[in-house]
Amino acid sequence: MRSVLAGVALWTSAAAVWAQPEPLPDFSTCMDMAVADFEQDLSRLRARPEDAQDFDIGDVRGVDFCATVGIVRCDRSEEPLTCQVALTVEQDALKVTVLALLPDPETVTGEGFAQLLYPQVWALAHGTSAGPDCAGQEPAMHTWCEAREANNRLRNTVLAWQVARYLGVAEPAIEAGWAKPPPPVRPRARPAGLKP
Repeated sequence: MRSVLAGVALWTSAAAVWAQPEPLPDFSTCMDMAVADFEQDLSRLRARPEDAQDFDIGDVRGVDFCATVGIVRCDRSEEPLTCQVALTVEQDALKVTVLALLPDPETVTGEGFAQLLYPQVWALAHGTSAGPDCAGQEPAMHTWCEAREANNRLRNTVLAWQVARYLGVAEPAIEAGWAKPPPPVRPRARPAGLKP
C-alpha cells in the first residue's frame, strides 16, 4: 500500500510540475536536491538506536522526478528533441561518474540486509539492457524513451551508491564531486487574501 501511495504522490507531483509556470530547476540542480534529501534521511537513520538502523531509506523517486522535470523543461524549450538528447547524455555521464566511485562488492565486508543487497544493486548498476528498448518508435517518442531509459540506468546506480553510503564505503556525493550543495529552499508565497 505504501508503494502505491508513494507512486500516486510522485505522479501527482509530476502533474503539478506540468502546470507550474515558474522556472524549473535544471537536471543537475534537481539531482543536488535529491542527494541532499537522501543525506538528511541517512543522518536521521544514524541517529536511531544502533539496533534500529536497518537500511530502509533506499529511495530513487527523486532521481525519477528529476528526469520528469528535465523532460518538462525540454518540452518548454525551443528545441525539445535536442534538449532531450542532451538530457540523456547528461544522465548517462552522471551514471558513469558515480559507478566509477563505487567499491567492488568483494571489498565490502559486514553483515545484515544492506550487506547482502549491495552486490545485487552493484551488479544491476553494471548491467546492460537485453536489447534496444526504444527501437521502432517515431522520433519524438524514441527520444523521450531514451531519456527515460537513461534515467532507469541512473536510478540503479544511485541506489547502489545509497547502499554503499549506508555501509560507509562511499563518500557523500558533494565530497566525491558529483553533486553540489542544493540551493536554499525558497519560502512559499502566502496565498492571496491571507493576513500575516
